[in-house]
Amino acid sequence: MKLLGRILLGLVALIVVVAVVGWLAMRRGEIPWATLEAKYANAESEWVDLPGGIRAHYRDQGNPDGPVLVLVHGFAANLDTWEPWVQRLGKDYRVVSLDLPGFGLTRAPKGYRLTPTAFDDTVEGVAKHLKLGRFTLAGNSMGGGVAWQYALKHPDRLEGLVLVDAAGFPEPAQEGSPIAFKILRNPVGRFLLKDLDTTRVTAQGLRSAFEPQPELATDTMVARYVELARAPGHKDIILGMMSDPAGRRFADPKALATIKAPTLVMHGDTDKLISAEAGRKFAAAIPGSQLIIYEKVGHVPMEHVPDKSAADLDAWHKARVRAPTKP
Repeated sequence: MKLLGRILLGLVALIVVVAVVGWLAMRRGEIPWATLEAKYANAESEWVDLPGGIRAHYRDQGNPDGPVLVLVHGFAANLDTWEPWVQRLGKDYRVVSLDLPGFGLTRAPKGYRLTPTAFDDTVEGVAKHLKLGRFTLAGNSMGGGVAWQYALKHPDRLEGLVLVDAAGFPEPAQEGSPIAFKILRNPVGRFLLKDLDTTRVTAQGLRSAFEPQPELATDTMVARYVELARAPGHKDIILGMMSDPAGRRFADPKALATIKAPTLVMHGDTDKLISAEAGRKFAAAIPGSQLIIYEKVGHVPMEHVPDKSAADLDAWHKARVRAPTKP
């Protein structure tokens, strides 16, 4: 019995050692800003210093004399998610895209913690810096949440509001939802994921976002998500968001009903993260909204069906935002 006990103890010790060695082998450190900017910034990239030590990355592209679109990305993404719209709408629109604190090439000071209005304040800071006046604000997923919250806080700033698979209403976990979000909701998972190579879970999450065409999540796209998440301080900010549910703001139909800006709600019907029912709720709550549900489209219509979604935005904007006033 003593021999058996020693054997079992040795096996347990061996398993622990293998697990620790494997975990250490999968650890990945931060990537310096200079490396990331050399790879992911381009000739259109600009930065502005904002209160709180934020150095916000943005791009101001397209027709400088056209109506202004400001685009806000979703969780784990960056402003590159909007490039398909920039390419299709830039001829007629001035298109401003930006990276929120904790994402992309926007820098935050060491130890930075997000406040409930940090994202709204970043949008406002970039808009003021560029002296945009009134504009149409579009956001996807988490960025959609930023967009409707901004509309409530700054109603006089907006000509129009576009919610693309927007976050805001509580969502039950859906079958096939990205495993990364399940891991991030667990404190042990957050600890283990912080320094590990996240390529596999990121790839799974992105493939899920493009259902039923997962092949649209390319290796290059996965690498961009993974590498930008390893920017200095980003993972601390992201994990801080996931560990503080009290700081999240949920959509209130009564508050949404006060939004006066013309509103377009877009949603993919195969979205595994935020169901199309959420899009219907936004459209029902915001007076006069136009709702477009895309069949066989996932969480990111601006990338999944860029031609169709950009054309729909353009048609809506011309009809509802820039329509000539009758005498």
